[in-house]
Amino acid sequence: MDDLYARIRQRAREIGSKYPEQAFYSDHADLMTLSRKSLEDSPILIKLHNFVASVVDDDLGHGLDHCVKVTIDAGILFLIHADQKNMREMERERGLLLVQAAGLLHDISRKEKRHAHAGALAAAEILEDFPFSQHEIDAISLAIRNHEAFHPPDPCASDMGQAISDCLYDADKFRWGPDNFTDTVWYMVSFFKSSVSMFLERYEEGIKGIVKIKETFRTDTGQQYGPEFVDAGLEIGEEIRQMLKDEFL
Repeated sequence: MDDLYARIRQRAREIGSKYPEQAFYSDHADLMTLSRKSLEDSPILIKLHNFVASVVDDDLGHGLDHCVKVTIDAGILFLIHADQKNMREMERERGLLLVQAAGLLHDISRKEKRHAHAGALAAAEILEDFPFSQHEIDAISLAIRNHEAFHPPDPCASDMGQAISDCLYDADKFRWGPDNFTDTVWYMVSFFKSSVSMFLERYEEGIKGIVKIKETFRTDTGQQYGPEFVDAGLEIGEEIRQMLKDEFL
């Protein structure tokens, strides 16, 4: 990252740190603990995490840290869904494994055109070396193909597959909140070598797309909490915009 934008990112993180944690995490702290534990303890997920760490860089802010955040949040969303559906314990545990595998792999082809489609194909190939059935690999692959914003999702063959797909999408779009303004955008503008003045000129247009994401959340829980993520990000973004005007122009 360019030194200028590294300094701006640090200031953005300082601004973001003043804001309270999203209610999603405090309201579901017990499930967040379970989701983290699953990611840290499952031999399959440990192996997948290590693989992703070896091949994914911080491409436009979508590196390993992003994948882990999505994986944990997708796990929380799935556990909420499982509780709502009174899933049997074995089904609940297996579904959690599948959605977290999807979370780790969802940006495996981030640098490719149509990265969600390319990532789905890559994930299907990667998962052949893991103890998943073909049905489970298909569900993970479809969830990855369905995670891109503003693209109509393909239908899933089962209720479990639909839950995995929807939970992955919503967890990924939670990142359009504070994370977007404290991390992702600075990798992007640095990569494209945009000036601060150019960033500010295009700010309002960029915000329009972020606002639209509030209408796309797919799970009931995502629809409840997702707009709060986005609104918190927009509030942080406005403070960052003023900081840029005051300190960097």
